[in-house]
Amino acid sequence: MTGTFSTSPAPRSRRRRIFLIGTGVVAGALAIGVYRFYRPRDRLSPPAALHPGTSDTILTAWIRLGTDGVVTVQMPRQEMGQGIASTLALIVAEEMDADPARVSFEEAPVDATYANATVLGDGVPFRPDDSSVIARVVRVSQFRMGEALGVQVTGGSTSVRDAWGPMRQAGATARAMLLQAAASRFGVGGDTLSVANGVVEHKPSGKRAGFGELAVDAGREPMPREVALKDPAQFVLLGKPQRRLDIPAKVDGSALFGIDTRLPGMYYAALTQSPVFGGSVVSFDAAKAKTRRGVIDVFDIPATSNSAAAVVVVAEHYWQARAALADLAIKWNDGPNASFDSAAQRKRYEELLTQGDARVYDRAGDVAGGLAGAAKQVTADYYVPYLAHAAMEPINCTAVVRKAGGCEVWLGHQAPTLVKWFAARAADVDTSKVTVHTPYLGGAFGRRFEVDVLMQAVTIAKRLPDTPVQLIWSREEDMTHDVYRPAAASRFRAALDGSANIVSWSNRVVGQSCTGELTARLLPAAASDMMKDKTTVEGAFDLPYMLPNRVVEHVLTHDPIPVGYWRSVGHSYNAFFTESFIDECAVAAGKDPVAFRLALLRHEPRFRKVLELAAEKAGWQTPPPAGVARGVALAESFHSIVAEVAEVEMVNGAPRVRRVVCAVDCGFAVNPDIVVAQMESAIIFGLTAALHGEITLKGGRVEQSNFPSYEMVRLASTPQIEVHIVNSGLEHLGGIGEPGTPPIAPAVCNALFKLTGKRIRSLPIRL
Repeated sequence: MTGTFSTSPAPRSRRRRIFLIGTGVVAGALAIGVYRFYRPRDRLSPPAALHPGTSDTILTAWIRLGTDGVVTVQMPRQEMGQGIASTLALIVAEEMDADPARVSFEEAPVDATYANATVLGDGVPFRPDDSSVIARVVRVSQFRMGEALGVQVTGGSTSVRDAWGPMRQAGATARAMLLQAAASRFGVGGDTLSVANGVVEHKPSGKRAGFGELAVDAGREPMPREVALKDPAQFVLLGKPQRRLDIPAKVDGSALFGIDTRLPGMYYAALTQSPVFGGSVVSFDAAKAKTRRGVIDVFDIPATSNSAAAVVVVAEHYWQARAALADLAIKWNDGPNASFDSAAQRKRYEELLTQGDARVYDRAGDVAGGLAGAAKQVTADYYVPYLAHAAMEPINCTAVVRKAGGCEVWLGHQAPTLVKWFAARAADVDTSKVTVHTPYLGGAFGRRFEVDVLMQAVTIAKRLPDTPVQLIWSREEDMTHDVYRPAAASRFRAALDGSANIVSWSNRVVGQSCTGELTARLLPAAASDMMKDKTTVEGAFDLPYMLPNRVVEHVLTHDPIPVGYWRSVGHSYNAFFTESFIDECAVAAGKDPVAFRLALLRHEPRFRKVLELAAEKAGWQTPPPAGVARGVALAESFHSIVAEVAEVEMVNGAPRVRRVVCAVDCGFAVNPDIVVAQMESAIIFGLTAALHGEITLKGGRVEQSNFPSYEMVRLASTPQIEVHIVNSGLEHLGGIGEPGTPPIAPAVCNALFKLTGKRIRSLPIRL
C-alpha cells in the first residue's frame, strides 16, 4: 500500500478507521498533557533517582564513572537471558572508547528518562510499506505517546532499536567531557588529544590519563549538547564478537534472580487459585493447616481484573506453606466458565472462518475477480492451540509494606514502571513511596509483563506490615494460570494464473487479542474493541510477497481464557499459517518452494538475499540423505528477516529434526555471538511448540499441569543449528530476541510434507 494525497472523500470504512485511530491519539495526548506529548525528550540529563557512589561521578543519565576507571552503564532494559545488558553496555563503550574489560552495568532507576517509546510506536496496525499520511501521523503519535507515558519496558525486540541513539549519544558525550577534563589538566587543546581503551593521551607530549584519573574532573565539566558520533566504519567493538557481561555471575552462581531474594525476617507464601478462570472461593477450613509447624496465616484473596481468586498460606518456609495447602478443603464456585472445552472452541473457530464479522487489515485490488478467473484455486484451513510460556524460573515476587507508609518490591519483571504503579495501587500508597528492584529474569517470553503475582504479593505483605513476604507459584499454578499464547484458526484461498503465479490471495484469521486483553487486565476502564490490534494478524497482513489482489482480515473472539504476549506474538502462528500455505501454492504450481518464493520477492532484495543464503548453506539444490527431507520458511518480524531450512527424518514413527540452517538480517549485528545465541534459542523455543506445545481445557480446567504433560525439546532432541548473518546496514536495524521463532514450525511441516506426503495444518504435529 502506498500513500497518495487526494482531496476526494475517503470511503466510509476508511473514514471510520481514521476517526477511531485519530480519536485514540488525541485522547491519549489530552490525557497526558499536550505540552508533555510534544515537547522534546531529554535523555541525557541524570534523573533525580540516579545517585553517585562514594567513589564515582555521574557523566550522563546512562553512565557512572568510578575513580577506579570502571564504567557502569545504567541498564534501561531487563536481562532475561537475551544478552541485552551486554549489548547496550557495548554501545556506550564503543562511543566512549572505553576499555571493554572495565565496563559493567546496573539496573537503571525507574524513571521516564529510560522509557521505551519504540515498543508503543511499533504497535500500529499498518503495513511497513504504508507511507500514507494517516500511517505516518499515527506512527509518530504513538511514539510520542510512548515517550510521554515514560514506561520502562522490555519487549517486542525493541531494546537495541530504542536505545541505539541515546546510548551512543551518552557514550559520545561522556567521551567529550573526559576530553575537556584532560585538555584542562594537560594545558592543551582538546583537538590534540586521542582516546583509546579507556586512556586519554596527548601524543606530542606523551601525557596520558586513564578514565579513572579524570572521573572527578570530567563530572564537573558542562555536558555538551552537540557531539559527533563515530562513523560505523571506525567501530572497534560493535559488529564483532564480544564477551557477555552477565555470564560469569551465572556460571559461578552469584547472579541473583527474583527467587533468590533473601531478607531478614522474611516469610514465604504459597497459594492455590480457582481451577476455572472466573471462579471464586466458597469456603475453606484453615484449622488443620494452622496447626502445622511454621504456618503464620491462612486467608483468601478475591479475584481482580488481573488475577484469579486464591487461598494463601504464609509460613516461615516455602515448603511449609506449600504442604499446608493440601489441608484446606477448599470449595470453589466454578462460575460461568465451567463448561469451557477446547474441542468446542475449535469447532466454533472453524465456523467463524466462514461466518464471523471480520475486520480488514489489508486490502488491495480485486480479490473476488481474481479468484473467479483463476486457472487453479488453492484452499486450506489451519489451527494452533493455546501455548504456555513455561519459563524456567518459577513465578515469584517479594514485597514488604511499611506501617509508616511505603512499599518495596523485588520482582523480575519486563516493565518496572508498571511494577511501581501497580504496587502503589495494591499497597494504597503514592508511587513516590514505592521502591522497585529488578533482578535477573529467569526466562520471560512475555509472561513477566503481567502484574498478577505482584498484586497478590503486595496484598499479602499488606496484611503483614513491615514483614517481607516472598510469594512463589508452584509449576502447576503457573501452567494452569498462565496468560497463554492465543489459540487461532486461519483460512486461505489463493488463485493461480496460467503461469502458476498467485494473482489473488484471501486470508481470514480468528482469535483473541493480546493487546486488548492486556489492556482489560491493567486498565479495565480503557478496554475497548474499537482499536485494531496489530498482534492478531502480524505476519499475515504485512507479507513481503507480491500479491496484487489481496485481503487479510481478522475475526475477534472473546473467550474466558486469558491471553498475552508470547515470544514473537502473532508472528508465531501467522508465519506457520502463511508459510505453510505458500508451500501449498508452490506444490499446486509445480514449482520448487525456494524458487517460487524468490519469484514473489523479485522487488525485495533483502528478503531474496536472506532466503538465497539459507538455501545455499543448507545445500538446497543437492539431494538430502536417504530418508531425510528439507523444508523452508521465510518470515520478517520485529524489523528482522529470517529464513530457515529444516532437515527432518522419521525415527520410530515420529519426526526428528536433525538440522536447521538459519539466515538472519537484523540490519547490523551489534554482537554477532548474541545474534547466533538468540537464533538458536528462538529455534528451540519454536520447535518445542511445533512438536509438543498444547494447552487444552476440559470442564473449564487446563489439562496440562507440569512438564510431564507439557513436553519440551531437550538436549538429546535438539538439532544441529547453523546461523548465518547478513549485515544490511544500520538503517535496517531490527530486533533479535524473537524473529528466530516464527519460521521453524512451517519449515519443519513443509519438510514433513515432502517426507510423508501429509500436509500438517494443525499444531502440535500429529502424524
